[in-house]
Amino acid sequence: MSISVVIQQMMIIFILILMGMLLYKREMLSEMTARQFSGLIVNLTNPALLICSALREGPKVSLQELGRALTVDLVIYAVLIAASFLLPYILRVPDRCHYAYQMLTVFGNVGFIGIPLASAVLGTESLIFVSIYNLLFNVLIYTFGMSILQRAAIRQTAGGQEELSEEASGPRQNARWKKLINVGTISAAATIFLYLSDFHAPQVLSSTLTYIGQTTTFLSMLVLGVSVAQMTLRDIFSHPRLYGFILLRQILLPIGCILLLRPFLESELLLHTTVLMLAVPAGNMPLMLSKQLHVETDTISQGIILTTVLSLVTIPVVSLFL
Repeated sequence: MSISVVIQQMMIIFILILMGMLLYKREMLSEMTARQFSGLIVNLTNPALLICSALREGPKVSLQELGRALTVDLVIYAVLIAASFLLPYILRVPDRCHYAYQMLTVFGNVGFIGIPLASAVLGTESLIFVSIYNLLFNVLIYTFGMSILQRAAIRQTAGGQEELSEEASGPRQNARWKKLINVGTISAAATIFLYLSDFHAPQVLSSTLTYIGQTTTFLSMLVLGVSVAQMTLRDIFSHPRLYGFILLRQILLPIGCILLLRPFLESELLLHTTVLMLAVPAGNMPLMLSKQLHVETDTISQGIILTTVLSLVTIPVVSLFL
C-alpha cells in the first residue's frame, strides 16, 4: 500500500467532507437529507459496492485464503475486545463512561468509511476481505455491543434491573437476535457466497450495481461533512482524554497488529486490508444503538467526530509502517 496513494485518498476524503460542510452551511444540504443519504448508503450503495467486488472478472483468492482471513479477523476482534477493557483503565476514564470507550474501541466505521476507503486505496479485490470483517462486525455489534450498552442502561436508569429483564426475555430478546439478519449481514454473506460460487452476472446487472456502488464514497463523505458542520470547534477538540485514546487505539494498536501479523501472513492484500479496517475511525452504530436504549451519547458522539476528523492524519501515519 503506497503511502502517497493513502495520502492522496485522505486528501480527497477531506475535500469531500469540506464540501458537505459547505453545502450544509449554505443550506443546500439539511440534516434530514443527510439522514436520507445515510439510509441510501447503508441499504443500497454499500451493499452494491460489496457485491460488485464479487462479480468482477479476474483472478480470485483461494478458499484457504478466505479461511485465513476469517481466522485473522477473529484474532483482531479478540484483541479489540481485550483492549476495550484495558484502555478505560489506562486512560483513567470515569466508570460511568467505560461503556463508551469500549464501544469506540471495538466498533470502527468499517462499513460507512471502510468499504469505500478500501476500494479506493487497495482496489475492489480487497472488498472480499472487507466483507468477512463486516460480517463479524454485524454479529458482534448485536451480541457483545448490545450487552455492554444494556449494562450501561441499567446503571443510568432508575429501576434498570426491571428494564433489563424485560429486554432480555420474550419477544424483545428474540427481536434483538433477529437484528443479526440485516442489510449489512446479508450483503456481506451474499458477497462471500457469490465470490465462492464464481457467479457470472449479466452485464446489465453488474453495470447497474457498479453505477450505484460508485456513489458510496461521495455520499458518505457528504454525510460526514454535515455531521462535522453541526459541531463547534470546542465540541470537537476540547476532550484531552480522547487524544490519548486516539494515540493508543487509532495509531499504536494498528501498528502493533502490523508487527504481530506480518510474520504470519504471506498475502500483502490481506495484511493491508486488515490494518486499514483497524485504522478507520469509530463507527456510527454504537451511537444509534445507544440512542435506542436511552444511554447517554455525548462521549460516543465526541469520539466518533474526533476520530473521524483526525483519521485524515492517523490513517496515513499507520500506513507508513506497512
